[in-house]
Amino acid sequence: MATVSYIDATCQYPGHPIPAVDALNLEIADGEFMVLVGPSGSGKSTALRMLAGLEPVASGEIRLDGRDVSFETPKNRDIAMVFQSYALYPHMTVAENMAFALKLRKVPKAERSARVREAARLLELEAYLERKPKSLSGGQRQRVAMGRAIVREPSVFLMDEPLSNLDAKLRVETRANIVELQSRLGTTTIYVTHDQVEAMTMGHRVAVLKDGVLQQVDTPRDLYERPRNMFVAGFIGSPGMSLNTVALVEGGARIGNMVVPLSREVTSACRSADLASIVLGIRPESFSVSESEGLRVQVRLVEVLGSDSYVHGNLDGHEGSFVVRCDGRVHPRVGDALTLTVDAQEAHAFHPETGERLG
Repeated sequence: MATVSYIDATCQYPGHPIPAVDALNLEIADGEFMVLVGPSGSGKSTALRMLAGLEPVASGEIRLDGRDVSFETPKNRDIAMVFQSYALYPHMTVAENMAFALKLRKVPKAERSARVREAARLLELEAYLERKPKSLSGGQRQRVAMGRAIVREPSVFLMDEPLSNLDAKLRVETRANIVELQSRLGTTTIYVTHDQVEAMTMGHRVAVLKDGVLQQVDTPRDLYERPRNMFVAGFIGSPGMSLNTVALVEGGARIGNMVVPLSREVTSACRSADLASIVLGIRPESFSVSESEGLRVQVRLVEVLGSDSYVHGNLDGHEGSFVVRCDGRVHPRVGDALTLTVDAQEAHAFHPETGERLG
């Protein structure tokens, strides 16, 4: 087991003026499951590869259990990596694939076999040890790739979008298996994904990156309930938070024909910044359909998901769009008009220029 520390760690490729990872500071505890999430090009995979020794550290440090490994070779870092592609040897059996790294290290045959059998038991691969990769499903191949990492008994697991080649149902099953396995092994794990649902359901903590810069690192619940800026607010959550620029008036923020009250902290922050408007963020579940007065919204899209429906709508006669969670058994149709109320305690306020959270 090990702790991992990124200390102002920067990766900059030759000929590129903007760093791929810019002064990353991140502490990962012993045994923690940390997820790095962000859109394509955010630097999450580069950060992972810097730790693995596959990308250069231009400045700053990366420490493993307090030891600076920034310039050590990959084989000296005691790290095992699971890639997006399975990278299995097609001519080898499952058992041979899993034992290959141990064979290169000249681990005795009896110990190799014992480790492979134990990993196969954990991953429910015992019946497939003598098969070749071509006879396995995608999910089974991914488990073999994980088994190859497990038998090495590293201090840190690195996983770079390992589920992206699987279908939706298998992704859900496999991510649950990974979480359970990490909990049983207790090995420090850093997991990269662009899928924020994966991030929210798997990580002890989640680090959100954008353009190589760390935006926020927190528990999934705190990321969802207190996003630090507009990017995190819009990225975390499925569907994302509705973000609209609204005017400040007496008593709160005006959306269409409604005034949403703001907390004392937000009101004070708005006065200090001398703001006339803010960006108001509202989650889909913070709306309620009303039979009386409220926001008048024209329905333009309905996504039926079984138990829930997500209704996308525009304000009547005003700029602004919203996503509303409704009961999936009774949902409106495109073109209908809805009247909505907002739970003011669940509204989020952001600075219209900096994008930072207010209050």
